[in-house]
Amino acid sequence: MAYPYNRTVGTELSRFFRSLSAGVLEGTRGSDGRVYFPPAEFDPNTGVRLDEWVTLADVGTVMSWTWQATPSAGQPLDHPFAWALIVLDGADVPVLHAVDAGSSDRIGTGSRVKVRWASERSGGITDIACFDLVAGGAA
Repeated sequence: MAYPYNRTVGTELSRFFRSLSAGVLEGTRGSDGRVYFPPAEFDPNTGVRLDEWVTLADVGTVMSWTWQATPSAGQPLDHPFAWALIVLDGADVPVLHAVDAGSSDRIGTGSRVKVRWASERSGGITDIACFDLVAGGAA
């Protein structure tokens, strides 16, 4: 999937992308206390701009997943991997990203994962190359 346009991200999301390039994960806290990652610009309950930032761990839990046996061009990995909804420690809302699990029998709901940072970062979500399984993480 491609989006052939440019978008300015504004003050809030600029902070998020700068933090990714620095290897830091940040989310925003909503009026109900939930922490969003990626950060929400506006509270989904009130519509008010969110400006309370929360630094998150680089580890999390797989909430749901599916196996990508034959990756297509442009996907995060060039070998079989899992797409997973991951809740980072300290966050409440999952992010969709790739998990380099090796094989489908190694990953499951509840698996623990850790961010693998891209070797070269440019201030985008692709600064998270993928997630790796944490040794001993429950599945």
